[in-house]
This record gives sequence, structure tokens and C-alpha cells, in this order.
Amino acid sequence: MSDAEWASVRGLLPVPGWLAGRGGRPEGYCHRQMIDAVRYLVDNGIKWRAMPSDFPPWPRVYAFFARWRDAGLVAELHERLREAVRRAEGRSPEPSAAVVDSQSVKADATVALASRGYDAGKKINGRKRHLLTDTLGLLLAVLVKPASTTDRDAAGMLLPAAKNHFRRLARVWADGGYTGHLTDWTTQHLGVVLDIVRRSDDAQGFRSCPAAGSSKDPSPGSCAAGAWSATTSDAPSPAKPSSCGR
Repeated sequence: MSDAEWASVRGLLPVPGWLAGRGGRPEGYCHRQMIDAVRYLVDNGIKWRAMPSDFPPWPRVYAFFARWRDAGLVAELHERLREAVRRAEGRSPEPSAAVVDSQSVKADATVALASRGYDAGKKINGRKRHLLTDTLGLLLAVLVKPASTTDRDAAGMLLPAAKNHFRRLARVWADGGYTGHLTDWTTQHLGVVLDIVRRSDDAQGFRSCPAAGSSKDPSPGSCAAGAWSATTSDAPSPAKPSSCGR
């Protein structure tokens, strides 16, 4: 984590009890090191027990992560980062349009039968993650269900929760898997227009579209398939000594 990144995040982290005058033992590890460790784990997809020795012991990292997650801090950090990116792109912090899609993923043999299923279309036994992103490709909401759950059923759970959180949300683009009564239901109950974008038989891959409002911008419906924008970030560097104060 760079010094500039840490300056943006530091003020959001809870003040340790011993620094706030509430007593207790001083924490043995810097919060900056903990965030670097969590970012490394997410970026590389490793197990907690596989945490490199450059970082604090994995039980301590997990304990910090669990505490911050349960307090809503992880979601708050994500919300603020997404809003900052949207502002930098000249957008409103809260989106008015989004894209919904799903992906089936094979589950390990250790995954309980109650939380897995068979996706007959993709021929995958496992789970399915349902994602809602804005037109920049930034995550708005996610729902993980057994792979046997249809896209329409999952969207019926994902979209109401998203609408409650993002009041400006008025239009969502989706592929043919969401065709059916869902389009009428979202309009009547959520006030959200669900646009089904059908892919032509001769289409290959996806295309990027100009930003909304551009003079070259085609109609929104014809561009929904290209609304996804890959967002990547550099892998966090190994933990290093730094002044953090927490």
C-alpha cells in the first residue's frame, strides 16, 4: 500500500482501545500491515494458512479481518473507494444504471451439498456467483447461490437489495438468461427497467463502448454487453516497516 493509499484509508480504521484511553494491551501489529496482508491474500487467492512470513501470523491477520468485517468496515471501505473512482470519472457517486450477470464455478469436494448444485447449461457442479456492477465494471452487489439456482431467481433476490441501497438505480442490462416474468416484475415492484440484450448468432466476444454521454455513444441497449470494464490493481507489495501510528 502506497503512502497516498494509506492516507485515504487510515482515518476510516477504528482507533485501538489502548490509544483511545480505554485500556488494554497495545496492539502488536500495524493496521497498515494487516490491510496489506488481506489484499495479498485476496489478490493471490491463497489460504489463510499460506500467508507469507513477510506478513504478521495468519491467525492475527484473520482476527483483524473478521473484526473489521463484522463491524461493516470492509464494506464501508469498498463503498468509498467505488465512489471515489466514479467521481474521478465524472460520474455521480451513486449509479443509475447497472449490469447483472452470473458465473458458475466448480466447487471443491469439501463444499457441503446444501450449498452446491448442478448447472445443466454449463455442466458445472458447484456454486454460482451473481454480480451486479455499474457501467464502469465496479462491483455493486454480489450473491452466491448453488449453481442450480436460475439467473432469474437469483436476480429476484439480488435486485431488490441493490435497489434499497442504490435509490438512483433505474436501469439494468442483462443477457437472455434473465428473459421472462422478471422484466415485468422489476418494473412493477422496483421501478427498474430490465433491458434484455440478445447476442446475435455471429457475434464473437465483447466490444468496449464509449463512456455515456460521448458523441460516439450508441444506444444503451446495444452497448450493454460491452459495459463491463476490467478493473485491476497492482498486487500489494510485501509488508514493510512504515509509520502508521496504529
